[in-house]
Amino acid sequence: MLQRTLTITTALLLLAFPAMSQTGQIPAGFTPIFNHATLEGWHISATNHHGNTEQWRVIDGVLQGWQDPTGNGGILLTGKRYKDFEVYIEVKPDFGCDSGLFLRANEAGQAYQVMLDYLEGGNIGGVYGERLEGVKAQPSQDWQTVWRKDDWNAIRARIEGSAPHIQVWLNGTKITDFQDTENHAAGGADGMIAVQVHGGKRWQEGGRHRFRKMAVKEFAVAKKAIDLFPR
Repeated sequence: MLQRTLTITTALLLLAFPAMSQTGQIPAGFTPIFNHATLEGWHISATNHHGNTEQWRVIDGVLQGWQDPTGNGGILLTGKRYKDFEVYIEVKPDFGCDSGLFLRANEAGQAYQVMLDYLEGGNIGGVYGERLEGVKAQPSQDWQTVWRKDDWNAIRARIEGSAPHIQVWLNGTKITDFQDTENHAAGGADGMIAVQVHGGKRWQEGGRHRFRKMAVKEFAVAKKAIDLFPR
């Protein structure tokens, strides 16, 4: 009788509190860059080639972006610039929507991009040069095997070095390891973090991209030995 009561109670709790995503919490040592209430610390680019949609909304603690009008996308940038860092972000896009996580971006949206292209023939977690000359795109490997369909997915992207070394993890599995030959970023050795709503036809009409638990960890630049031990 007791076991039956516990079973019924467990079932009722599961109905009242749906299963939580297993993407986990923001990793230790990371500083949140999204407060889940407003766009404080972020701004819309007025100069990028994807458009100037103003449809960036925080709904139930989740950042959502979509085209408006149809075909008009855009990017949302941090106010702060970063150099060597790792960013953690959880995403849940509608299928048919092409997005990206921009690293070392300038105001016009030129950046190293971690692809969030959730559409037919798309790629999640690969690295692409968004309007950067000389960057050879590197798609991620086997991202479909760790992707959680219709659920939240955790992306960790790390960029470091003058000639950027970019690593990407999806739900804890490394799927990309990219090494550039030199620094091709238009803004130099640092830049902003941005999220994208792709302009044009690479977007499902009425579709949305969703972001949450956005945080960053900056890496201190090591001093040279000659600085540590002056003669």
